[in-house]
Amino acid sequence: MNILITGGAGYIGSHIIKQLLVLKIHRLTIVDNFQTGFEETINTLKQYGDFEFINQDLSNWDEIENIFIKNNFEVVMHFAASLLVGESIKNPTKYYINNTSNSANLVNLCSKYGVKKFIFSSTAAVYGEPSIDKMPLCEETITNPINPYGYSKLFTEQIIKDMSIADRNFKYIILRYFNVAGAEESLNIGECHEPETHLIPLVAKTALGKRSKIMVFGDDYNTNDGTCIRDYIHVDDLASAHLACLEYLENNDSNTFNCGYGHGFSVMEVIQTIKKVSNCDFEVEITNRRQGDPAILVASNKKILKQTSWKPKYDNLEFICKTALEWEKTIK
Repeated sequence: MNILITGGAGYIGSHIIKQLLVLKIHRLTIVDNFQTGFEETINTLKQYGDFEFINQDLSNWDEIENIFIKNNFEVVMHFAASLLVGESIKNPTKYYINNTSNSANLVNLCSKYGVKKFIFSSTAAVYGEPSIDKMPLCEETITNPINPYGYSKLFTEQIIKDMSIADRNFKYIILRYFNVAGAEESLNIGECHEPETHLIPLVAKTALGKRSKIMVFGDDYNTNDGTCIRDYIHVDDLASAHLACLEYLENNDSNTFNCGYGHGFSVMEVIQTIKKVSNCDFEVEITNRRQGDPAILVASNKKILKQTSWKPKYDNLEFICKTALEWEKTIK
């Protein structure tokens, strides 16, 4: 297939590109502006196969349209987005412009130039702050975002769904990610955000002495040890879910799937696991809760397991933490 991938220099996009390149059956065009992705990642991916890379911002709508004009894309896989919840609260219009308006333009160009398949990188943030009795969350759970980041993704989901109603030939998969972590085993690519906000890489940095301590935001939640529980999915399993969904779209209609393992681990369990795999002790400081942190956020993955060929391989917290730690060692 001839596939356009936006945000391919980023964490998740790069892992999916690697898996697509290894198959050696697709023609890939990658668009990224290096705002959150890295040129080094693109250079690393070249060892796995050939692709066209275009350094372009999705806000340059005329230039993006020229890319569609010059190529006969069959699929768009859309990962490019702003992704910091805190920043979205302080600067909401950035998120509605970059995440929603630019996505709407991509969907419009797909309709205009006959691209019939669209795979969208969404988020568990569309569910907001659901109560514990809703766990694990199924795809039919009421969406109720509590920040502009979540809304920007949910609005994009609706745009995609509306286009599929307007254009019967336009099919989509929306994938709602839970907590993505780890790195592929060769450690050629991995997670690198600045600022880093995700728990597992932050704890890995602490174990390696790059941070003086790790902060735990609340230990009085209604969980076994009082700390929040999240569903952590290894990035390679998330990547393979996208390939399974690409295959699914060949003979099936549009759909929305959660991407998680269906169970979770607490903040303290993650900390203890990284202490174990790193054989390092470090300071842990308990502080106040953060607003908007649900006690438990876990996906039901029954739907994607039943309806697609996806078979996750890395549902193991130690493995996830170990690959994250080993990747962090490669970052200077």
